[in-house]
Amino acid sequence: MTVQYHPGERMAQQLAGLRAEAEMSRLAIGTSIPAVAAQFVAQQPLLVLGAADPDERMWASLLVGDPGFAAAPDERTLDVAAVPAPGDPLRAALTEPVPVGVILIDPSTRRRMRVNGDAEPTPEGLRITANQVYANCPKYIQQRRVDGAGSRAVTTARVSDALSNDQRRLIATADTFFVATRSAAGAADASHRGGSPGFVQVLGDRSLRWPDYVGNAMMMTLGNLQQDPAAGLLFVDWAAGTTVQVSGRAEVEWDADPDLPGARRQVRFDVERVVQLDHASPLRWTAPVPSRFNPPLSEGSSS
Repeated sequence: MTVQYHPGERMAQQLAGLRAEAEMSRLAIGTSIPAVAAQFVAQQPLLVLGAADPDERMWASLLVGDPGFAAAPDERTLDVAAVPAPGDPLRAALTEPVPVGVILIDPSTRRRMRVNGDAEPTPEGLRITANQVYANCPKYIQQRRVDGAGSRAVTTARVSDALSNDQRRLIATADTFFVATRSAAGAADASHRGGSPGFVQVLGDRSLRWPDYVGNAMMMTLGNLQQDPAAGLLFVDWAAGTTVQVSGRAEVEWDADPDLPGARRQVRFDVERVVQLDHASPLRWTAPVPSRFNPPLSEGSSS
């Protein structure tokens, strides 16, 4: 069974001139986890989960474990034997039932799939009942491979309402980040964004901007932002396992900036809260092989 787009998604598709393409892509969105997807889930050592905290802030969190820590015991269920690291802003939120968006991504093969649904806590971690299940193409995924494990001795979370100089440098050189959003009905979604290092512009300690490139036309992230500007971003230091989570409000700028090559539109993000967790992940990754789809950057496009 396929699902229908909500009004915000349809509005975003209309603004982008992609309604026909979106209807074709909608046929790939189901409500069950097929066997091949269940096999993919069982092979992954990480996933990213998006949800709201008790203060209604959106966050994207990294969950890690040995392959098999995530499993699909049946076609409607995703079990995750992990919870966010201590200090993660979603750790407490996930002790209660909550809508979540999940993206499972394998940088080594550039494969990814998304599961959106309702999570409830279990003794091992989480059980998620799927409402939406679909795969995405490999565009803009930088290829990385696990290169051993390091410490997961998470230090005290560094919490602030603005980005530090080190955090700004990490974001300004990032080639990947994850974004969590929600619909007016509260349904959560987690998605991936990738590009050449510097594709995320750091406009100050409380302002970011990034281009929106050609995608699958579903417009789920931008459609959610048409209804609710709350969003959460996750940046990962792939070599050290440190994470920087940023929560705030996002707005789509529908007129493409000609100074952003490849951009069909762009998103401006206002920072409201920042959480840094050093060594949140024990996974260490090789240097990336850039995606051949990454558009070039114009001079001065990052700060």
